[in-house]
Amino acid sequence: MKYQLHLAHLYGDLLNTYGDIGNVLVLEYYAKQMDVELTSEVISLDQPFEATKFDIAFFGGGQDYEQVIVSKDIQAKKQALTDYIEDGGPMLAICGGYQLLGKYYIGANGERIEGISALDHYTKSQDNNRFIGDIVIENEETGQKYHGFENHNGVTYLGKDERPLGKVISGHGNNGKDQGEGAIYKNVYCSYFHGPILARNGELAKRILLTALKRKYPDADLTAQEELKIKPTY
Repeated sequence: MKYQLHLAHLYGDLLNTYGDIGNVLVLEYYAKQMDVELTSEVISLDQPFEATKFDIAFFGGGQDYEQVIVSKDIQAKKQALTDYIEDGGPMLAICGGYQLLGKYYIGANGERIEGISALDHYTKSQDNNRFIGDIVIENEETGQKYHGFENHNGVTYLGKDERPLGKVISGHGNNGKDQGEGAIYKNVYCSYFHGPILARNGELAKRILLTALKRKYPDADLTAQEELKIKPTY
């Protein structure tokens, strides 16, 4: 059986400052190995997000200028995105996308930029400082280590029902204080990792794809997909 998954690339024409579209390419790469046809579609300004149409969503990051534009537009998609998340829809959100899923974030100039409060975190800004450099975290549920590169002014604090994507082994993470990096809520995975994250962390890509397959094909035998040995993409 050839499985099919459809991915929504949220604001892919605006939020791709750090080459995070690579995450979509990596998902396509592993999908082929799992005998899955993965198609993608950019959902941008003035376009509705139809929660029942998509099996995976990806939300990248950008500069504050673009994120302010997205912040205003995404309010019209708030309910649909929240419904998708609450229904267990898999999503990967990086940097600005991570911030906009939360309550709000404070921009570099001190302005409050509204999120959609689908997740309970919030983000403040640092004065004359950024967290930049290589980072390694460990997911405490799977024991997997994720490697990446962080570059963010924002400091994020998790809220109700959220847990970190991983515990910081080296680097700064969400806020440089609580040893957490990223967030997991239901089937949403958030991170500040650029690079892009999935290119160096194929097990996370596999986890997202398996989650989507199990959600769409609950009665399918996915043994072969679960046993797939991850090969590096770099």
